[in-house]
Amino acid sequence: MVWFLITSGLFLGWSLGANDAANIFGTAVTTHMVKFRVAAGIACIFIIIGAMVDGAGATHTLGVLGDVNALAGSFTVALAAALSVTILLRRGLPVSVSQAIVGSIIGWNLFTSSPTDIKSLLNIVLTWVISPALACGFSFLIFNLLRYVVVKTKLHILELDIYTRVGLLLVAAFGSYSLGANNIAKVVGVFITSSPFKDMVFFNFIHISGIHQLYLVGALSMALGVITYSHKTISTIGRQIFKLTPISAFASILGASMVLFMFSSEGLSNIISSIGLPAIPLVPVSITQAMVGAVAGIGFAKGGRYINYKIIGKIALGWIITPVSAVIICLISLFFVQNVFQQKVMNPISFEVTIPVFVELENTGVPTKNLSKLEGRNFSNQSEFRQSLNEIGINKEAVIFKIFQAAKIENYRIDSNFAKQKLNPIYYTVDQIEAVKKLHNERFKHNWQIVDRLKLLSEDWRYLPNIPENKEYNKEITKKYEMLFSIFKVQNGK
Repeated sequence: MVWFLITSGLFLGWSLGANDAANIFGTAVTTHMVKFRVAAGIACIFIIIGAMVDGAGATHTLGVLGDVNALAGSFTVALAAALSVTILLRRGLPVSVSQAIVGSIIGWNLFTSSPTDIKSLLNIVLTWVISPALACGFSFLIFNLLRYVVVKTKLHILELDIYTRVGLLLVAAFGSYSLGANNIAKVVGVFITSSPFKDMVFFNFIHISGIHQLYLVGALSMALGVITYSHKTISTIGRQIFKLTPISAFASILGASMVLFMFSSEGLSNIISSIGLPAIPLVPVSITQAMVGAVAGIGFAKGGRYINYKIIGKIALGWIITPVSAVIICLISLFFVQNVFQQKVMNPISFEVTIPVFVELENTGVPTKNLSKLEGRNFSNQSEFRQSLNEIGINKEAVIFKIFQAAKIENYRIDSNFAKQKLNPIYYTVDQIEAVKKLHNERFKHNWQIVDRLKLLSEDWRYLPNIPENKEYNKEITKKYEMLFSIFKVQNGK
């Protein structure tokens, strides 16, 4: 049963590989510079490497959008996204898997009355507009630079051919790695909370976490999509938008890959913020949208007269239809899975409104005047809690999201012996580990209560002032807290 429920994630991975691989090497194949078999092989290898080495990608961002906490719910969310992608794929149009999975998660939020983090959603939607525009600009500049270099160096046609083929292979590898690293979260992100895989240890020193096993399975499904179906969408990008030459193919692939890398690289984001500029949001990026923008950029570099604006219009329409259809399909599917097949699409979550919750909310800038009307009450599910909030005039999604996060009861129990086993001394400082051990046998209803206690016990658990120079340090502290929560969370309140 467990393996059946993750098949929808594998289906989504197959759809992503089939669709997005065309964006990475489609232009190289259609210009006859690289054979399909060679391009597909390189894409498969580097997608898997990217997923395994740097597979976290945008998992956290998607997790903030919606914490799908039941395996049947994860199955349905992934299936709805995959169906949305496949329906449009059958029409030969490249679509955005990012939009499909975001739409499905919002559908799950609506069905379960869970709040959506508007800030994260707006960041993601903004990249849907920015990424094709950036790719268009990058490919425009790269193509003009290459054209200038070719004219100045006066390379022989055979030398130019060799350099171009090698360049196409290199950027395809770079793009595939970035695709695997950034997009694996779209394939398996909704299964993180409900993953059926357990940590495995071989020969007492080889450790493979359940999450990495999940990444590997998802990456293999993407590779299968590359091999079996990606040739179907190659012609749309490689020929129909604008007919490309080998050099323009190189420029377009590199331009699109640079955009994907920008929204995936923590290092680049930290460099940008350290010089006083706004940090680049690390969010799911659609390589499809980036590639379409990149190919259009080549067209503009050549005067813009031969760009097929009609096909661009159809693709843009697909970008609007995809998230909307994913929301609708997800809502309908969740209803049937829950009411017809009698499967649990979400695990119950309870909430309490207490004085400590008020204090936590005020510390995060949320006014509690109206919320005080609910003081002392407990709620057994999201729908009941949301309805009560609406009745007292609290209906802004951003505020509701923060209230849900503070009032949610999750239950934790600290075990010092378990801390010795699970807290890696290479990653956690001695003071951090000792502070955790001092909480032995203590129980907490909310994760922020653990944070408050640890900050009092050790300076190593405290956040530094929120300035660009401290961003990376604070991000690491947040990761350590999240790992701690996952270690000491009690199942079923026992």
